[in-house]
Amino acid sequence: MAFQQWCLPFYLEIRLCWKPSKVGSYTQRFEPLVCHDGWTIDSDSEYDSEDESGEEYESAPSSPSSQPSRTSSISRHERRPRSSSLKRFFQVVTRPFIHLFGRGPWSFKEPDRKQGSRSFSARRSDSSGSLTRVYRQLSTMKDFVMHRTTDSRRRGIIEDLQFLVELSIEKVFDAMHKVLHHIISPLETLKLLVKRFLFKEPAQVLETTTTILGNSDPSPTWRQPRSDQPLNTDARTCEDMITDLGYPYEAIRVTTEDGYILLLERIPRRDSRKVLYLQHGLLDSSLGWVSNGAVGSQAFAAYDQGYDVFLGNFRGLASKEHVDKSISSERYWNYTVNEHGTQDIPAMISKLHEMKISELTSLVVVPDKDSSEDEPYKVCAIAHSLGGAAMLMYVVTRRVTGRPHHLSRLVLFSPAGFHKDGPGLFYLLQYLFPAMGPILRRLVPGIYIPTRFLRMLLNKVSRDFQNYPALGGLAQRIFSYCVGGDSSNWIGAFGMSHYNMYDMPGVAYRVAEHLAQMMRCEKFIMFDYGSQSANMEAYGTPFPFDIGKNYGVIDIPVDVVAGTKDRLIPRSMVLRHYETLKRAGVQASYEEFEYAHLDFTFREELIAYVMARLLLVFSKKDTCDTSKLLSVLNKEMNGHQGSLRDRSKKIK
Repeated sequence: MAFQQWCLPFYLEIRLCWKPSKVGSYTQRFEPLVCHDGWTIDSDSEYDSEDESGEEYESAPSSPSSQPSRTSSISRHERRPRSSSLKRFFQVVTRPFIHLFGRGPWSFKEPDRKQGSRSFSARRSDSSGSLTRVYRQLSTMKDFVMHRTTDSRRRGIIEDLQFLVELSIEKVFDAMHKVLHHIISPLETLKLLVKRFLFKEPAQVLETTTTILGNSDPSPTWRQPRSDQPLNTDARTCEDMITDLGYPYEAIRVTTEDGYILLLERIPRRDSRKVLYLQHGLLDSSLGWVSNGAVGSQAFAAYDQGYDVFLGNFRGLASKEHVDKSISSERYWNYTVNEHGTQDIPAMISKLHEMKISELTSLVVVPDKDSSEDEPYKVCAIAHSLGGAAMLMYVVTRRVTGRPHHLSRLVLFSPAGFHKDGPGLFYLLQYLFPAMGPILRRLVPGIYIPTRFLRMLLNKVSRDFQNYPALGGLAQRIFSYCVGGDSSNWIGAFGMSHYNMYDMPGVAYRVAEHLAQMMRCEKFIMFDYGSQSANMEAYGTPFPFDIGKNYGVIDIPVDVVAGTKDRLIPRSMVLRHYETLKRAGVQASYEEFEYAHLDFTFREELIAYVMARLLLVFSKKDTCDTSKLLSVLNKEMNGHQGSLRDRSKKIK
């Protein structure tokens, strides 16, 4: 008897979901069910249904007790959209367990005769709140693992194991089938052997022709067909993302003064005088600016608005690209944030300047190359996180040394530099890194995954996080707690294809140590080499050069953007950049969005704001009302779905 009562909820779910007496338009109604214990169960619940052909059916009459609620049920259904199949699945699976272990009607007590029979709809209402909360939690987890522009052919480790088992069974049966076939047909087997060993046919090589939208020469060109990714991993590059969407692409190899080889990528408009330079942040690459598709990516939006787009990449790859091919890991990863701002960005901006001067020579009169005024083009730079700190360091150091920086405007998304406030874990690391530096600097010169096998596992595990919402939601929570509760899509970020078995961006230990120094001294400084003599040799002063104190030399407008949900670089630290710039007399603006730290490269809504700020460079009055520019931009952006929010205040 106890076993029958335990199975009753599952029995009812099957009866209610799969035994309709008739089907109503968008609603299924069921006849009342009578249990062996004397309970009368009236199914006054709603179930979405629609035939595969899309036909609608008339509603069925219900029991007298449920008839008064029919009108209200239909009206409720009309006021809300239809439930998805995933929601119905979770309702079916979780409802029996909630009834069993919650405070629902399934306590399996004998019904009180004085109260009479109780309808199933009344009992079901007790646990509907719990079911709604469970589904909302599952839906929230599902949102974290939705990845954009992903490769549907990728498989995770769990899927690989399932596929391996299925393939093994198939191979065994296929081998048995072939053995039996050859035993039964010996003559056919003999013919096959003779044909295979005596008459060999040459293999045919298939070639394809492709053309890319935007090329100056529209004729088809020969292109090597892309081979399938090994082990079902995703190793698509920024070039793949750009060319697959029909945009032109150009790759430029840039060598820094200290021998590092950088990749400067480009979506070229060679005759354009509007240039946009995009710089990524920590553990990121240029892929972040194009991975959100043709509509939601900042690089494609700028190109469609007539910009010549350049995408910079910092040093620090697992492949260790350097002029010295035999460079050791200790030597390769021996750099700080200083080198990002004084070596990497100057090399790429100088190459950009050289290329634009060469391309525009035949179109305009070129001024002196050493002058940053009245150049035949204007460069605006957008940088995120560590890239923002490096861009500020680049502009300040170039101005202090009297060299041109070739920039017209800076837009900084949650820039690094000031780190007084931050996640609790970072407070521990700011003391751990200097103390363990002499030892860890030799053992772990760079923070990255060193072997191809482990990088392949990371690629597959990230795919499992996306395929299984519960697993992905758990990992998302763990990552979020490690960085102080930041709600960024960490699972989507680690699932990006620049983390592949061939290569991945890493972080030098001294870069992490440099950020810890900034946090400990609460200043935006260059790297402290630990002794006055070493600092004297590097900066000419016994103390590290203070970038924040020299903001006054910046001669271009700077737009600073903060995220109210950012816990990695809180809004208070971004606001400190803005206040320091304003006190130094720099033309600066400040804006906030309801973003977490990684949302600045993932969200489409930011595109309209950025393009409006860039239009100020080419307007006659730099104090133009941003709301007017947003309205003009809304008309000009063809095909882009940037949502223009109402601003309560004008951007200063």
